[in-house]
Amino acid sequence: MNKTIKNALILTAITMVAGFCLGIVYEVTKAPIATAQENAKQEAYKAVLADAEEFSAYEAFDADDAASILKDAGLTSDIIDEVAEAKDGSGETVGYVITVTSKEGYGGDIKISTGIDMTGTVKGVSILSISETAGLGMKAAEQTFQDQFKDKQVEQFAYTKTGATEDGQIDALSGATITTNAFTNDVNAALAYYQAVLAEGGSN
Repeated sequence: MNKTIKNALILTAITMVAGFCLGIVYEVTKAPIATAQENAKQEAYKAVLADAEEFSAYEAFDADDAASILKDAGLTSDIIDEVAEAKDGSGETVGYVITVTSKEGYGGDIKISTGIDMTGTVKGVSILSISETAGLGMKAAEQTFQDQFKDKQVEQFAYTKTGATEDGQIDALSGATITTNAFTNDVNAALAYYQAVLAEGGSN
């Protein structure tokens, strides 16, 4: 047999065996990975809406409708990824967790989950992904910055460089205005969707 053909057949056999093995590994690990991801998501949700006992996908969520709402609010660089309905131990809805990705980050996308209760109060925010500059934009991951949004009932937030004097104001990160803006708009996008769709008397 021609040596080249022989080597090609050997390589093909190795590739087929490797592919078969990878397929088996994928099937074996698929369920545990999915479970771990879901558990991590539930923990993140719990962190921003502690009064809830369980979270499930908000079935009426429509991505096109959400995009239209954000466009009307002037938040065209934000995308609502998903919305979770939060319920307490008795099954009563106590709020929602809205996950938003901002395309305006200095180092890339910034994805945040925001917990909002039924009064429209932001109960917490949690970063799911961020890749900003160390020592500057990455300070957005610090609890002291994120806590500025916590327990605030406002229509929207705005950042300031001169010191926050009211609930709707956030102290900007020094040297990281772009990150501050992206983070704030993420939360504002969640609020805009909540007010339009989920709040009692919402327009949708």
